[in-house]
Amino acid sequence: MTTALYCVLAAGLMPLLWTGVAKVRGPRYNNWNVRLWQSKLEGAAQRAHAAHLNSFEAFPLFAAAVIVAQMNGAAQGRVDMLALAFISLRLVYGVLYLSNLASLRSLAWMAALACTIMIFVAGH
Repeated sequence: MTTALYCVLAAGLMPLLWTGVAKVRGPRYNNWNVRLWQSKLEGAAQRAHAAHLNSFEAFPLFAAAVIVAQMNGAAQGRVDMLALAFISLRLVYGVLYLSNLASLRSLAWMAALACTIMIFVAGH
């Protein structure tokens, strides 16, 4: 297993991190009506939920990029480095989201997207 593939696993699990933060930071979690509970979140808990949703959005392209790069024989060291950078940037993104630092959050988002694009084209 390559480091990049472990990063795919980490990215796939990252939404659980942010929803866990929302559950801890928000009002008492209601498992009986999760969507209603989520709709009532405010502040940091709401932002953690938004980071949770955005993690799901970022995952498919990242996972596909890693697989495409490995199928095309990209330099594994480069793919691993970019995948680790993606994971790091996505963690920074979530922390910035929780901290309500929108401009910096957007920069982290763009940098993570750039990593994904670079992984995708690494095999060319």
